[in-house]
Amino acid sequence: MKDAKNATYFQIDHHIENIFSGEGIQVLPSKEAWEKFIWTRKLFGKKPKEGYFIWVQKEVNFPLSACITIVSPKISQDLENLLVIERGIHARANVVCNAKEKNLYGIHRAKGRIILKEGATLEYNHVHEWGQKDFVSPDYEFFLGKNSHLIYNYKNLLPPEKLELKTKIHCAENSSLNLNFVINGQKSKISVNDSVFLEGKNSQGVVRLRLLGREKSDIEAVSKIFAISPSRGHLDCQGLLIDKTAKISLTPQLVCQNKESQLTHEASLGKISEEELTYLRMRGLSEKEAIDLIVSGFLNK
Repeated sequence: MKDAKNATYFQIDHHIENIFSGEGIQVLPSKEAWEKFIWTRKLFGKKPKEGYFIWVQKEVNFPLSACITIVSPKISQDLENLLVIERGIHARANVVCNAKEKNLYGIHRAKGRIILKEGATLEYNHVHEWGQKDFVSPDYEFFLGKNSHLIYNYKNLLPPEKLELKTKIHCAENSSLNLNFVINGQKSKISVNDSVFLEGKNSQGVVRLRLLGREKSDIEAVSKIFAISPSRGHLDCQGLLIDKTAKISLTPQLVCQNKESQLTHEASLGKISEEELTYLRMRGLSEKEAIDLIVSGFLNK
């Protein structure tokens, strides 16, 4: 993370390297927040061992940022993170979780809760870059208050050996969600399980998955939208096989519990078109350049 020294929260292995609180923003290690603010205990669920607590009470003119890094062999992180955005606040968060080396055999477990109070807006950019032998298990739950708005962008740029990604999002009245996953498989086993609950009247949710199956990757994705109140949801799931040794399993699920709701989905799995590849190579691109261009277009559909 380029600006790690100026990050809101920066942790290496189990040690907090940097932590920043300013006017309108409270940042603490999660275990200290548990002791200081009794109201956080219900949200954490259990006393945290490590992780961060960020409480945004006023508008700030800089993005929130967190960097969680593994640099030592066989480190096992067990994080409990809590982010609370107060009423009417607009915020942006950039979160990077990574391993410094390829073969550290690290374990990164992260359980997080993100709370958007009434009228709050959050753009949450979550980037993962891991080593080839790591095990990673993020489990995040979002609660969108009335009239709140969330954009959640998750990108897995360098996959670990095993990734178990779980996401739940609860949408209250008039809230809206835009959820975007980019999953890159490379000699890895990846499980993606996301659920959106449209609980409030006139809530809206759009979920977009782009799954890339590279060499010896196995990706299984289950994506669900539940319409509980009059609401609208759309699920867009697409997978692209880059290598013949890759496998992608995709299961979209729409569950409508209200006759005034509208849920739609589109899903597709496929490989790179030989005609498209040949066309680009005839115009002077190498095979790798042609594949990179096709992948870039796929991710930006």
